[in-house]
Amino acid sequence: MEDTKDKLWTREFIMLTVCNLLLFLNLQMILSPLPGYVKEHFHAGALTVSLFTTVFALSAIISRLFSAKALEKGKRNVILFLGLALALLATLGYLWSGTLALLLAMRIVFGIGFGMGSTTLPTMASGIVPVRRLGEGMGYFGLSTSIALSLGPVIGSMLLEKQGFTALVYATIIVIALIFPLVYPLAKKVKPPEPAAVPKAFSAVPEKKGFPKALLLPSLLNLLMSVTYGGLLSFMNLFGKEAHLANASLFFLFNAAAVILIRPISGKIYDKKGHKALLIPAAACLFVGLWLLSYSTSTGFLALAALFYGLGFGTLQPTLQSWMLQLVPPQRQGMANSMYFNSLDFGVAVGALVLGQIAAFSSYGTMYRYSSLFLGVFIAIYALYLLTRSKDGAKAMLRPSPDNRSIEG
Repeated sequence: MEDTKDKLWTREFIMLTVCNLLLFLNLQMILSPLPGYVKEHFHAGALTVSLFTTVFALSAIISRLFSAKALEKGKRNVILFLGLALALLATLGYLWSGTLALLLAMRIVFGIGFGMGSTTLPTMASGIVPVRRLGEGMGYFGLSTSIALSLGPVIGSMLLEKQGFTALVYATIIVIALIFPLVYPLAKKVKPPEPAAVPKAFSAVPEKKGFPKALLLPSLLNLLMSVTYGGLLSFMNLFGKEAHLANASLFFLFNAAAVILIRPISGKIYDKKGHKALLIPAAACLFVGLWLLSYSTSTGFLALAALFYGLGFGTLQPTLQSWMLQLVPPQRQGMANSMYFNSLDFGVAVGALVLGQIAAFSSYGTMYRYSSLFLGVFIAIYALYLLTRSKDGAKAMLRPSPDNRSIEG
């Protein structure tokens, strides 16, 4: 039988996972179809189109920096409900955004609210996941994000094409409104983790003020991965038109299938063997997926590309997040989650801008091949890190070491 201390599937964990799914579904239903809508409705150029992804991401990044500090000061519920309220109001605001300036303003407000909510919900979840099942637990929790990232663009694109932008907005309003009655009882019941709740073995960084420098490497790797996803979110529909693919948004559906398949497996591998066993094979899958996508001319080829990309994406996301959570004391998990999602959003913003410019001077297929270079850099940096750690470990074996435990950084 499962030890009570190690029980993962509690009512609170399930409800937090559902709330996270709805929050990211609201985002993704708008994020992917919006560039095409802006280009057609406002006759905007490539740079203007990419701004709608960029301003959202940057506002979410700034919001998370303040949110992480507020979480450390015990203002979790204020940040949670204020963020959800701002996201709901901004979603309503899309209905009255008849100009590019107003629509951009709503994206900024939404980014602020989303940044608050997307920092608080995973911090609440990581606080109730058993420490010996952190990789598995955050893998399942992160599955809600990946499902939303994969299904949201498909649902949003279909609604926009068949029912129009107004119907799409109403659907996203309903999605985010559902979060309030679900999360309200959890805000009272789920308490922030006490320092003693997590063994010292799960904190490689001692409790102190200032930025945890150990988070820099996984944040950089997350950013490099996210650049490629920014190219998918912003330009998949436009690539479909270029390649004469009738349903290019199906890429996200096939991607979701691969993510659902790999998430439970990768989480258990992480808990047993750590990030060393997962990051390079996962990055290689992403690399292959992008090259296959760039040459896709049929739905079958598109599906194959999406499956490779999904296997890599579904492994990298929970692995990097779990690694970052184990590098900080429990009181600073808000900071770790903030850095994780900020590096994700910053990578998406960079991807939208940089890859958009590459596409403007070449093609969307060529752009996806160029985006795979970011994964080459990912593998090179991580391989160098492993090599350095290996040399340090060999030197440490030659000298006495204190008898203390710490999670592998």
